[in-house]
Amino acid sequence: MQKMNWRQLYSPLRTGSSGTSRTTNGAAGVDRRTSFLRDYDRIIFSSAFRRLQNKTQVFPLPGPVFVHNRLTHSLEVASVGRSLGKAVGDALADRHASEGEEFREFYKYELPSVIAAGCLAHDIGNPPFGHSGEDAIRNFFRGLDGEGGRRFKEELTPNQQRDFLFFEGNANAFRTLTHHFSEKTQGGFRLTYATLASIIKYPSDSLNGFNKQQLATKKSGFFDSEIGTYQTIAAELGIPQLAAGRNVFARHPFVYLVEAADDICYRIIDFEDAHRLNIISIDTIKELFLSFFDNEEGYDARDRVEKVFHDINDDNQKVQFLRAKLINLLIYRVRDIFMANEELLLEGRLERSLIDYLPDREVALVKRIDAYSVQHIYNHRSVVEIEIAGYNVIGGMLKEFFGAVLHPGNAKSEKLLQLISRQFVITGEPGRLYHDIQSVVDFIAGMTDLYAVDLYRKITGMAFPQIR
Repeated sequence: MQKMNWRQLYSPLRTGSSGTSRTTNGAAGVDRRTSFLRDYDRIIFSSAFRRLQNKTQVFPLPGPVFVHNRLTHSLEVASVGRSLGKAVGDALADRHASEGEEFREFYKYELPSVIAAGCLAHDIGNPPFGHSGEDAIRNFFRGLDGEGGRRFKEELTPNQQRDFLFFEGNANAFRTLTHHFSEKTQGGFRLTYATLASIIKYPSDSLNGFNKQQLATKKSGFFDSEIGTYQTIAAELGIPQLAAGRNVFARHPFVYLVEAADDICYRIIDFEDAHRLNIISIDTIKELFLSFFDNEEGYDARDRVEKVFHDINDDNQKVQFLRAKLINLLIYRVRDIFMANEELLLEGRLERSLIDYLPDREVALVKRIDAYSVQHIYNHRSVVEIEIAGYNVIGGMLKEFFGAVLHPGNAKSEKLLQLISRQFVITGEPGRLYHDIQSVVDFIAGMTDLYAVDLYRKITGMAFPQIR
Protein backbone atom coordinates (compact mmCIF):
# COMPACT_ATOMS: atom_id res chain seq x y z
CA MET A 1 0.00 0.00 0.00
CA GLN A 2 1.15 3.52 -0.81
CA LYS A 3 2.80 5.25 2.14
CA MET A 4 1.76 8.80 3.01
CA ASN A 5 4.33 11.55 3.45
CA TRP A 6 4.23 14.60 5.71
CA ARG A 7 5.02 17.07 2.91
CA GLN A 8 2.02 16.08 0.76
CA LEU A 9 -0.43 15.89 3.66
CA TYR A 10 -0.78 19.64 4.20
CA SER A 11 -2.06 20.86 0.84
CA PRO A 12 -3.80 24.28 1.04
CA LEU A 13 -5.99 23.55 -2.02
CA ARG A 14 -9.67 24.26 -1.34
CA THR A 15 -12.94 22.65 -2.33
CA GLY A 16 -14.54 24.53 -5.20
CA SER A 17 -11.19 25.83 -6.41
CA SER A 18 -9.71 25.02 -9.80
CA GLY A 19 -6.26 26.25 -8.75
CA THR A 20 -3.20 24.06 -8.35
CA SER A 21 -1.03 26.33 -6.20
CA ARG A 22 0.19 24.82 -2.94
CA THR A 23 1.17 28.24 -1.52
CA THR A 24 -0.20 28.61 2.01
CA ASN A 25 -0.03 32.41 2.34
CA GLY A 26 -2.73 34.90 1.45
CA ALA A 27 -2.37 37.24 -1.49
CA ALA A 28 0.37 39.79 -0.94
CA GLY A 29 -0.97 43.08 0.34
CA VAL A 30 -4.49 41.69 0.62
CA ASP A 31 -4.59 39.00 3.29
CA ARG A 32 -1.63 38.17 5.52
CA ARG A 33 -3.48 35.28 7.08
CA THR A 34 -2.38 31.86 5.89
CA SER A 35 -4.82 29.49 4.21
CA PHE A 36 -5.21 27.50 7.41
CA LEU A 37 -5.94 30.51 9.59
CA ARG A 38 -8.65 31.47 7.13
CA ASP A 39 -10.20 28.01 7.58
CA TYR A 40 -10.52 28.65 11.31
CA ASP A 41 -12.10 32.06 10.71
CA ARG A 42 -14.58 30.75 8.13
CA ILE A 43 -15.83 28.10 10.51
CA ILE A 44 -16.10 30.25 13.62
CA PHE A 45 -18.04 33.01 11.83
CA SER A 46 -20.45 30.62 10.10
CA SER A 47 -24.10 30.32 11.07
CA ALA A 48 -23.77 26.52 11.16
CA PHE A 49 -21.13 26.84 13.87
CA ARG A 50 -23.07 29.52 15.74
CA ARG A 51 -26.14 27.27 15.91
CA LEU A 52 -24.15 24.82 18.03
CA GLN A 53 -24.76 27.14 20.99
CA ASN A 54 -28.27 25.69 21.22
CA LYS A 55 -27.51 22.05 20.53
CA THR A 56 -27.26 19.56 23.35
CA GLN A 57 -23.86 18.21 24.33
CA VAL A 58 -25.02 15.85 27.11
CA PHE A 59 -27.28 17.64 29.58
CA PRO A 60 -30.49 19.51 28.61
CA LEU A 61 -30.36 23.18 27.64
CA PRO A 62 -31.03 25.78 28.84
CA GLY A 63 -31.06 25.55 32.64
CA PRO A 64 -30.24 27.53 35.77
CA VAL A 65 -26.80 25.88 36.00
CA PHE A 66 -24.41 26.40 33.10
CA VAL A 67 -23.42 23.22 31.30
CA HIS A 68 -21.63 22.73 28.01
CA ASN A 69 -23.44 22.90 24.72
CA ARG A 70 -22.02 21.80 21.36
CA LEU A 71 -20.50 25.22 20.77
CA THR A 72 -18.62 25.56 24.07
CA HIS A 73 -17.51 21.93 23.76
CA SER A 74 -16.18 22.58 20.24
CA LEU A 75 -14.32 25.70 21.35
CA GLU A 76 -12.65 23.80 24.18
CA VAL A 77 -11.76 20.88 21.92
CA ALA A 78 -10.22 23.40 19.51
CA SER A 79 -8.12 24.84 22.33
CA VAL A 80 -6.79 21.41 23.25
CA GLY A 81 -6.35 20.59 19.56
CA ARG A 82 -4.27 23.70 19.01
CA SER A 83 -1.97 22.68 21.86
CA LEU A 84 -1.72 19.14 20.48
CA GLY A 85 -0.95 20.49 17.02
CA LYS A 86 1.80 22.69 18.42
CA ALA A 87 3.34 19.89 20.48
CA VAL A 88 3.33 17.41 17.58
CA GLY A 89 4.27 20.01 14.97
CA ASP A 90 7.35 21.07 16.91
CA ALA A 91 8.40 17.44 17.29
CA LEU A 92 7.92 16.68 13.58
CA ALA A 93 9.80 19.82 12.50
CA ASP A 94 12.71 18.89 14.74
CA ARG A 95 12.76 15.23 13.68
CA HIS A 96 12.69 16.12 9.97
CA ALA A 97 14.89 19.20 10.03
CA SER A 98 16.34 18.33 6.61
CA GLU A 99 12.96 18.76 4.89
CA GLY A 100 13.46 22.48 4.42
CA GLU A 101 11.99 25.79 5.56
CA GLU A 102 8.47 25.41 4.09
CA PHE A 103 8.06 22.05 5.86
CA ARG A 104 9.32 23.54 9.12
CA GLU A 105 7.06 26.59 8.82
CA PHE A 106 3.97 24.46 8.35
CA TYR A 107 4.55 21.99 11.13
CA LYS A 108 5.82 24.49 13.70
CA TYR A 109 3.35 27.28 13.00
CA GLU A 110 0.44 26.09 10.81
CA LEU A 111 -0.40 22.60 12.04
CA PRO A 112 -1.92 24.06 15.26
CA SER A 113 -4.38 26.07 13.13
CA VAL A 114 -5.33 23.02 11.04
CA ILE A 115 -6.03 20.88 14.09
CA ALA A 116 -7.89 23.71 15.85
CA ALA A 117 -10.07 24.29 12.76
CA GLY A 118 -10.77 20.57 12.47
CA CYS A 119 -11.78 20.50 16.12
CA LEU A 120 -14.10 23.49 15.69
CA ALA A 121 -15.88 21.68 12.85
CA HIS A 122 -15.94 18.13 14.19
CA ASP A 123 -19.54 18.37 15.53
CA ILE A 124 -20.93 20.81 12.99
CA GLY A 125 -23.01 18.09 11.31
CA ASN A 126 -24.66 16.78 14.47
CA PRO A 127 -28.47 17.09 14.58
CA PRO A 128 -30.40 18.45 17.59
CA PHE A 129 -30.61 16.51 20.87
CA GLY A 130 -27.11 15.04 20.96
CA HIS A 131 -26.40 11.55 19.69
CA SER A 132 -30.04 10.58 20.16
CA GLY A 133 -30.76 12.88 17.20
CA GLU A 134 -28.68 10.60 14.99
CA ASP A 135 -30.50 7.57 16.35
CA ALA A 136 -33.88 9.23 15.74
CA ILE A 137 -33.06 9.76 12.05
CA ARG A 138 -31.85 6.17 11.68
CA ASN A 139 -34.91 4.76 13.43
CA PHE A 140 -37.33 6.69 11.25
CA PHE A 141 -35.91 5.31 8.02
CA ARG A 142 -35.52 1.80 9.42
CA GLY A 143 -39.21 1.84 10.30
CA LEU A 144 -40.47 2.90 6.87
CA ASP A 145 -43.24 0.76 5.42
CA GLY A 146 -45.98 1.08 2.82
CA GLU A 147 -45.39 3.33 -0.17
CA GLY A 148 -42.59 5.22 1.54
CA GLY A 149 -40.67 2.06 2.35
CA ARG A 150 -41.19 0.69 -1.16
CA ARG A 151 -40.00 3.82 -2.93
CA PHE A 152 -37.07 4.19 -0.53
CA LYS A 153 -35.84 0.72 -1.51
CA GLU A 154 -36.64 0.99 -5.22
CA GLU A 155 -35.37 4.49 -5.99
CA LEU A 156 -32.23 4.66 -3.80
CA THR A 157 -29.07 2.60 -4.26
CA PRO A 158 -27.96 0.40 -1.32
CA ASN A 159 -25.28 2.96 -0.40
CA GLN A 160 -27.79 5.83 -0.55
CA GLN A 161 -30.21 3.90 1.64
CA ARG A 162 -27.49 3.32 4.24
CA ASP A 163 -26.76 7.07 4.34
CA PHE A 164 -30.09 7.35 6.17
CA LEU A 165 -30.39 3.91 7.78
CA PHE A 166 -27.01 4.54 9.41
CA PHE A 167 -27.12 8.34 9.49
CA GLU A 168 -23.80 9.61 10.84
CA GLY A 169 -23.01 13.08 12.17
CA ASN A 170 -19.40 12.77 11.03
CA ALA A 171 -20.45 12.28 7.42
CA ASN A 172 -22.98 15.09 7.75
CA ALA A 173 -20.24 17.44 8.96
CA PHE A 174 -18.29 16.77 5.76
CA ARG A 175 -21.44 17.44 3.71
CA THR A 176 -22.20 20.65 5.63
CA LEU A 177 -18.69 21.95 5.01
CA THR A 178 -18.33 20.96 1.34
CA HIS A 179 -21.79 21.00 -0.29
CA HIS A 180 -22.96 24.16 -2.06
CA PHE A 181 -26.69 23.44 -1.48
CA SER A 182 -28.69 26.04 -3.49
CA GLU A 183 -25.75 28.39 -4.05
CA LYS A 184 -24.03 28.67 -7.43
CA THR A 185 -20.54 28.87 -5.95
CA GLN A 186 -19.13 25.37 -5.54
CA GLY A 187 -17.23 24.02 -2.54
CA GLY A 188 -19.36 24.96 0.46
CA PHE A 189 -17.17 26.62 3.08
CA ARG A 190 -14.25 26.26 0.63
CA LEU A 191 -11.92 24.93 3.30
CA THR A 192 -8.48 23.53 2.61
CA TYR A 193 -8.10 19.84 1.89
CA ALA A 194 -5.84 19.50 4.94
CA THR A 195 -8.49 20.82 7.34
CA LEU A 196 -11.28 18.76 5.78
CA ALA A 197 -9.24 15.55 5.87
CA SER A 198 -8.53 16.12 9.56
CA ILE A 199 -12.21 15.64 10.51
CA ILE A 200 -12.85 12.42 8.54
CA LYS A 201 -12.50 9.94 11.41
CA TYR A 202 -13.98 7.10 9.36
CA PRO A 203 -12.93 7.54 5.69
CA SER A 204 -15.49 5.13 4.30
CA ASP A 205 -18.82 5.35 2.54
CA SER A 206 -21.98 4.03 4.20
CA LEU A 207 -21.95 0.74 2.30
CA ASN A 208 -18.50 -0.19 3.56
CA GLY A 209 -18.77 1.54 6.92
CA PHE A 210 -20.10 0.31 10.25
CA ASN A 211 -17.70 -2.62 10.17
CA LYS A 212 -15.67 -2.59 13.36
CA GLN A 213 -12.96 -4.85 11.98
CA GLN A 214 -11.09 -1.71 10.89
CA LEU A 215 -10.87 1.68 12.59
CA ALA A 216 -11.45 3.40 9.24
CA THR A 217 -14.77 1.57 8.80
CA LYS A 218 -16.09 1.76 12.36
CA LYS A 219 -18.67 4.26 11.06
CA SER A 220 -18.81 6.33 7.85
CA GLY A 221 -17.20 9.62 6.93
CA PHE A 222 -18.98 10.74 3.76
CA PHE A 223 -22.35 10.22 2.11
CA ASP A 224 -22.92 8.93 -1.40
CA SER A 225 -23.31 12.53 -2.59
CA GLU A 226 -19.82 13.50 -1.35
CA ILE A 227 -17.82 10.46 -2.51
CA GLY A 228 -16.29 12.35 -5.42
CA THR A 229 -15.27 15.24 -3.17
CA TYR A 230 -13.45 12.95 -0.77
CA GLN A 231 -11.79 11.03 -3.61
CA THR A 232 -10.38 14.31 -4.94
CA ILE A 233 -9.04 15.25 -1.49
CA ALA A 234 -7.52 11.79 -0.98
CA ALA A 235 -5.78 11.91 -4.36
CA GLU A 236 -4.28 15.33 -3.68
CA LEU A 237 -3.06 14.46 -0.19
CA GLY A 238 -1.78 11.01 -1.11
CA ILE A 239 -4.21 9.15 1.15
CA PRO A 240 -4.24 5.51 -0.03
CA GLN A 241 -7.34 3.47 -0.77
CA LEU A 242 -7.36 0.40 1.48
CA ALA A 243 -9.01 -1.93 -1.03
CA ALA A 244 -9.49 -1.66 -4.78
CA GLY A 245 -13.05 -0.92 -5.81
CA ARG A 246 -14.18 0.06 -2.31
CA ASN A 247 -14.56 3.58 -0.97
CA VAL A 248 -12.44 2.93 2.10
CA PHE A 249 -9.29 4.95 2.69
CA ALA A 250 -6.52 5.18 5.24
CA ARG A 251 -6.97 7.74 7.98
CA HIS A 252 -5.13 11.03 7.52
CA PRO A 253 -2.61 11.29 10.42
CA PHE A 254 -4.08 14.66 11.52
CA VAL A 255 -7.39 12.90 12.26
CA TYR A 256 -5.79 11.20 15.26
CA LEU A 257 -5.01 14.58 16.85
CA VAL A 258 -8.53 15.97 16.33
CA GLU A 259 -9.94 12.74 17.71
CA ALA A 260 -7.61 12.82 20.72
CA ALA A 261 -8.58 16.40 21.57
CA ASP A 262 -12.24 15.37 21.56
CA ASP A 263 -11.52 12.19 23.55
CA ILE A 264 -9.68 14.18 26.22
CA CYS A 265 -12.30 16.93 26.49
CA TYR A 266 -15.55 15.03 26.63
CA ARG A 267 -14.31 12.59 29.25
CA ILE A 268 -13.13 15.34 31.57
CA ILE A 269 -15.67 18.08 30.81
CA ASP A 270 -18.68 15.80 31.21
CA PHE A 271 -17.50 15.16 34.77
CA GLU A 272 -17.18 18.89 35.39
CA ASP A 273 -20.77 19.45 34.23
CA ALA A 274 -22.02 16.52 36.30
CA HIS A 275 -20.35 18.00 39.38
CA ARG A 276 -22.02 21.37 38.83
CA LEU A 277 -25.36 19.57 38.63
CA ASN A 278 -24.62 17.66 41.88
CA ILE A 279 -24.62 14.33 40.06
CA ILE A 280 -20.98 13.53 40.91
CA SER A 281 -19.22 14.40 44.17
CA ILE A 282 -15.91 16.21 44.47
CA ASP A 283 -14.47 13.12 46.17
CA THR A 284 -15.27 10.93 43.16
CA ILE A 285 -13.59 13.37 40.78
CA LYS A 286 -10.59 13.65 43.09
CA GLU A 287 -10.19 9.87 43.24
CA LEU A 288 -10.45 9.37 39.48
CA PHE A 289 -8.43 12.36 38.26
CA LEU A 290 -5.63 12.44 40.83
CA SER A 291 -4.80 8.80 40.12
CA PHE A 292 -3.27 9.86 36.78
CA PHE A 293 -0.49 11.62 38.72
CA ASP A 294 0.55 8.69 40.91
CA ASN A 295 3.77 8.01 38.98
CA GLU A 296 4.59 11.59 38.01
CA GLU A 297 7.55 13.55 39.28
CA GLY A 298 8.43 17.20 39.81
CA TYR A 299 5.76 19.77 39.02
CA ASP A 300 3.17 17.06 38.24
CA ALA A 301 3.95 14.82 41.23
CA ARG A 302 0.75 13.68 42.94
CA ASP A 303 1.64 15.11 46.37
CA ARG A 304 2.28 18.53 44.83
CA VAL A 305 -0.92 18.49 42.74
CA GLU A 306 -2.92 17.28 45.73
CA LYS A 307 -1.55 20.05 47.96
CA VAL A 308 -2.65 22.76 45.52
CA PHE A 309 -6.02 21.00 45.20
CA HIS A 310 -6.58 21.08 48.98
CA ASP A 311 -5.47 24.71 49.24
CA ILE A 312 -8.37 25.77 46.96
CA ASN A 313 -11.55 26.62 48.87
CA ASP A 314 -14.28 26.49 46.24
CA ASP A 315 -15.21 23.00 44.98
CA ASN A 316 -15.86 24.23 41.44
CA GLN A 317 -12.40 25.77 41.39
CA LYS A 318 -10.96 22.48 42.64
CA VAL A 319 -12.53 20.64 39.71
CA GLN A 320 -11.30 23.27 37.25
CA PHE A 321 -7.76 22.93 38.61
CA LEU A 322 -7.79 19.14 38.21
CA ARG A 323 -9.31 19.47 34.76
CA ALA A 324 -6.52 21.79 33.63
CA LYS A 325 -3.78 19.61 35.11
CA LEU A 326 -5.13 16.41 33.58
CA ILE A 327 -5.66 17.93 30.13
CA ASN A 328 -2.08 19.21 30.15
CA LEU A 329 -0.74 15.81 31.19
CA LEU A 330 -2.70 14.01 28.46
CA ILE A 331 -1.62 16.44 25.73
CA TYR A 332 2.01 15.47 26.21
CA ARG A 333 1.15 11.79 26.58
CA VAL A 334 -0.64 11.93 23.22
CA ARG A 335 2.25 13.79 21.59
CA ASP A 336 4.67 11.06 22.63
CA ILE A 337 2.31 8.32 21.43
CA PHE A 338 1.87 10.05 18.07
CA MET A 339 5.61 10.40 17.53
CA ALA A 340 6.31 6.83 18.66
CA ASN A 341 3.86 5.56 16.02
CA GLU A 342 4.95 7.80 13.14
CA GLU A 343 5.61 4.96 10.69
CA LEU A 344 2.31 3.22 11.39
CA LEU A 345 0.49 6.52 10.94
CA LEU A 346 2.09 7.12 7.55
CA GLU A 347 1.41 3.55 6.49
CA GLY A 348 -2.26 3.88 7.48
CA ARG A 349 -1.96 0.95 9.87
CA LEU A 350 -2.60 2.49 13.31
CA GLU A 351 -5.77 0.68 14.33
CA ARG A 352 -6.62 2.38 17.62
CA SER A 353 -7.14 5.96 18.77
CA LEU A 354 -4.14 7.59 20.44
CA ILE A 355 -5.80 7.52 23.88
CA ASP A 356 -5.91 3.72 23.64
CA TYR A 357 -2.10 3.64 23.51
CA LEU A 358 -1.68 5.19 26.95
CA PRO A 359 0.22 3.06 29.50
CA ASP A 360 -1.89 0.13 30.75
CA ARG A 361 -2.46 1.71 34.15
CA GLU A 362 -3.80 4.90 32.57
CA VAL A 363 -5.94 3.01 30.05
CA ALA A 364 -7.53 1.28 33.04
CA LEU A 365 -8.23 4.70 34.60
CA VAL A 366 -9.81 5.92 31.35
CA LYS A 367 -12.03 2.84 31.31
CA ARG A 368 -13.09 3.57 34.90
CA ILE A 369 -14.07 7.10 33.84
CA ASP A 370 -15.99 5.70 30.86
CA ALA A 371 -17.84 3.15 32.99
CA TYR A 372 -18.73 5.75 35.60
CA SER A 373 -19.94 8.14 32.88
CA VAL A 374 -22.23 5.53 31.34
CA GLN A 375 -23.75 4.63 34.69
CA HIS A 376 -24.10 8.05 36.30
CA ILE A 377 -24.01 10.65 33.49
CA TYR A 378 -25.23 9.28 30.16
CA ASN A 379 -28.08 7.40 31.82
CA HIS A 380 -29.05 10.20 34.19
CA ARG A 381 -32.79 10.85 34.10
CA SER A 382 -32.46 14.33 32.54
CA VAL A 383 -30.26 12.95 29.75
CA VAL A 384 -32.68 10.10 29.03
CA GLU A 385 -35.63 12.50 28.98
CA ILE A 386 -34.06 14.74 26.33
CA GLU A 387 -33.10 11.70 24.28
CA ILE A 388 -36.73 10.54 24.26
CA ALA A 389 -37.84 14.05 23.33
CA GLY A 390 -35.37 13.93 20.44
CA TYR A 391 -36.84 10.71 19.11
CA ASN A 392 -40.35 12.16 19.18
CA VAL A 393 -39.52 15.61 17.79
CA ILE A 394 -37.17 14.50 14.99
CA GLY A 395 -39.22 11.41 14.18
CA GLY A 396 -42.39 13.49 14.06
CA MET A 397 -40.91 16.11 11.73
CA LEU A 398 -39.42 13.48 9.42
CA LYS A 399 -42.82 11.83 9.16
CA GLU A 400 -44.42 15.10 8.08
CA PHE A 401 -41.72 16.30 5.68
CA PHE A 402 -40.94 12.88 4.18
CA GLY A 403 -44.63 12.46 3.46
CA ALA A 404 -44.62 15.85 1.77
CA VAL A 405 -41.68 14.82 -0.42
CA LEU A 406 -43.51 11.66 -1.50
CA HIS A 407 -46.65 13.64 -2.44
CA PRO A 408 -45.47 17.17 -3.31
CA GLY A 409 -48.71 18.02 -5.13
CA ASN A 410 -50.88 17.44 -2.08
CA ALA A 411 -52.28 20.66 -0.57
CA LYS A 412 -50.83 20.02 2.89
CA SER A 413 -47.51 18.95 1.36
CA GLU A 414 -47.22 22.20 -0.56
CA LYS A 415 -47.62 24.13 2.70
CA LEU A 416 -45.10 21.96 4.56
CA LEU A 417 -42.50 22.29 1.82
CA GLN A 418 -42.79 26.08 2.04
CA LEU A 419 -41.41 25.84 5.58
CA ILE A 420 -38.13 24.30 4.41
CA SER A 421 -35.38 26.87 4.01
CA ARG A 422 -34.72 27.81 0.38
CA GLN A 423 -31.13 26.61 0.61
CA PHE A 424 -32.46 23.03 0.81
CA VAL A 425 -34.03 22.48 -2.60
CA ILE A 426 -36.90 20.01 -2.97
CA THR A 427 -37.15 19.15 -6.67
CA GLY A 428 -40.11 16.78 -6.66
CA GLU A 429 -38.63 15.33 -9.86
CA PRO A 430 -38.70 11.62 -10.76
CA GLY A 431 -35.40 9.93 -10.03
CA ARG A 432 -34.33 12.52 -7.46
CA LEU A 433 -35.84 11.06 -4.30
CA TYR A 434 -32.39 10.64 -2.71
CA HIS A 435 -31.64 14.33 -3.26
CA ASP A 436 -35.01 15.42 -1.87
CA ILE A 437 -34.73 13.24 1.22
CA GLN A 438 -31.26 14.66 1.81
CA SER A 439 -32.69 18.18 1.66
CA VAL A 440 -35.23 17.28 4.35
CA VAL A 441 -32.54 15.72 6.55
CA ASP A 442 -30.21 18.68 5.93
CA PHE A 443 -32.98 21.03 7.08
CA ILE A 444 -33.77 19.08 10.24
CA ALA A 445 -30.17 18.22 11.16
CA GLY A 446 -29.21 21.89 11.01
CA MET A 447 -31.87 22.96 13.53
CA THR A 448 -31.14 23.99 17.09
CA ASP A 449 -32.89 22.07 19.86
CA LEU A 450 -35.33 24.91 20.61
CA TYR A 451 -36.16 25.60 16.97
CA ALA A 452 -36.83 21.90 16.39
CA VAL A 453 -39.22 21.74 19.36
CA ASP A 454 -40.95 24.97 18.32
CA LEU A 455 -41.48 23.88 14.71
CA TYR A 456 -42.59 20.39 15.72
CA ARG A 457 -45.24 21.77 18.07
CA LYS A 458 -46.55 24.12 15.38
CA ILE A 459 -46.79 21.65 12.51
CA THR A 460 -48.43 19.03 14.73
CA GLY A 461 -50.95 21.51 16.14
CA MET A 462 -49.60 21.39 19.69
CA ALA A 463 -48.94 25.14 19.61
CA PHE A 464 -50.69 27.86 17.63
CA PRO A 465 -48.40 30.05 15.50
CA GLN A 466 -48.27 33.80 16.19
CA ILE A 467 -47.73 36.64 13.75
CA ARG A 468 -44.26 38.14 14.22
